Order: sequence, then C-alpha cells, then structure tokens
Amino acid sequence: MELTVEKRDKAQNPHTLRGKGILPAVIYGRSEESTPISINLKDFQKVYKAAGESGVISLMGLGTAKDALIKEVAFDVMTGTPIHADFYAIQKGQTVTVSVPLEFDGVAPAVKDLGGILTKVMHEIEIECEPKDLPHAIHVDVSKLVALDSQIHVSDLTFPKSAKVSAEPEEVVALISVAKEEVEEVAAPTDLSAIEISEERGKKEEAEAPAESEE
Repeated sequence: MELTVEKRDKAQNPHTLRGKGILPAVIYGRSEESTPISINLKDFQKVYKAAGESGVISLMGLGTAKDALIKEVAFDVMTGTPIHADFYAIQKGQTVTVSVPLEFDGVAPAVKDLGGILTKVMHEIEIECEPKDLPHAIHVDVSKLVALDSQIHVSDLTFPKSAKVSAEPEEVVALISVAKEEVEEVAAPTDLSAIEISEERGKKEEAEAPAESEE
C-alpha cells in the first residue's frame, strides 16, 4: 500500500490544516530523524482501514519511498476522526514487534449444535518478524470447537515462518463455555392459619384478664 505525504512546516497551525482536510503527522525510526509530515485525511483513512497498525505502508513524497508502520493514531473524542498519526520507519533487515489482531472465522459446532457459548480470550497477539512477512491479521478457525470442553491454543494458530510469538504455546485463544442456569429462590408461602390462631389467642387472653379494682 502506498500513501502520498508532504513535509510539514512546524509553524503551520494543526487546527488550520485539519480544517482543510489535512492530517498532521510525524515519521521517525531507529535511524530516521523525526520529521513532521502532512497527509490527505481521506487517503489516510482508506489506508488505515486496510492496513491497520500491522500493515507495511510505502510513504511517497519524501525523496525516496519509505516503508513504515502506523504506530499510533489520535482521534477526536467527539467525532472519532483522526487528528494526528505517528509513523515508524522500517530499515531493511530490521525486524519489528507488532500486536496483530485475531480474526475469528467459521462456525463452532459446539455453539450451533450443543448450545455452548464462544468465549474469545484473546483479541490480538504480539509477534516479532520481518516487515515483509507481517500479516494484516491472524486467522482463528473456530470450526475446530466441536465439544463443550473444546479450546483453541496459541499452538493451533498459523504464523509467518520468520515470526517469534510472545505468547506461550499453551495459552488459550478461544474456548467454549456453558451457560449456567440461575435458580430463583421461591419464598415459602405465609402460614395464614398460624397468624389467625395467634390473633384469636390474643383476644381470648385479653377477655380473661381480671379487671382492675377501683380504689
């Protein structure tokens, strides 16, 4: 994926740029001096939707093309529109560490046929690999969950050959859980006869009580 950028003068007001549909950003790296840049907002949104933070992007317009990752994006809290982006420039031969999102595919037989509940324990996983091997997502095939005690572990996932995975192989990625039936406690019915007997006894004792003598 390619994205055209321009060097940005630090004196330019970021608010003014955003009003013109321009996104202020910066690119930096291990051997890359931090450089302010600007990007067409709509172009950035298209690329960000496709690449996320794990897809390598070629930045054009800075002399030579620079491969980079979208490191961080700041959003307007009211509109959700990007207001700033950080790009991390990648050197040739350099490995990168990225959290790659997990995509859950298929239908779990344990859910469809047995009434189980699919519980997604992980939603992303951190890997270190060469930029050219970075996947946009790691796919998780939930059709393997056939029983109510079925689980998918990190060792069941497929990673690029050059990838080093930070999670342990036995860590659970997804599992089937069973819904617990809530038993509602029913209050015991009130014994009205006992109340009536108690009331009658009280009236009887009151009637049999001797009257106080007048002095």
